[in-house]
Amino acid sequence: MKHTITKAAAVAALAAGALFAVPAAASAVEGYTPPAQGQVSDSTVAPGEAITFSVTDAAFVPGETVSISITGENASGASLGFVKFAVETRALGTTTANGAGGVSGVRINLPANASGTYTILATSPSNPVGVSATVTVAAAGTGSNGGSDDDALATTGPDSAAMLGLWVGGGALVLAGGAVAVASAVRRNRDQSVEA
Repeated sequence: MKHTITKAAAVAALAAGALFAVPAAASAVEGYTPPAQGQVSDSTVAPGEAITFSVTDAAFVPGETVSISITGENASGASLGFVKFAVETRALGTTTANGAGGVSGVRINLPANASGTYTILATSPSNPVGVSATVTVAAAGTGSNGGSDDDALATTGPDSAAMLGLWVGGGALVLAGGAVAVASAVRRNRDQSVEA
């Protein structure tokens, strides 16, 4: 009975070590590509101002048609002006994904009676969920914040690169403990078999 408990403890220690080793190996995978993000030239603007909307590379298939839409109060008064890569020039229409699969420099004119928060969304056949960004319209007369990020959320939490060392170290300690437990159980069994 005593040997069964020791063997079970050793197996549990090895299983726990494997549990720590798998996430560490998965987080160390090279070539991870973060999800595409939508960006606006200024996150807070005044009514009637224009912003530039772009999407990071690899969000879409290069050269495909990307639909641009805006959601918010009085959004029907917004218009879309293309800087380049334009397919057509109708209000909140389409543009073409650049060679890297992103969207560059789409100029959007907000309506003069704009207020609140607006969500700009870029979708395509290859990415029907799309990529979005938001812009907040300040009260009339307050103007924009000059591009400052005072209202942006702070980055909190551990850095995944720093956590990799903890996962690997913790997994190694658990595996070492399991190996010691197994070696101890084997030695005890050998000693008992010699005595018998």
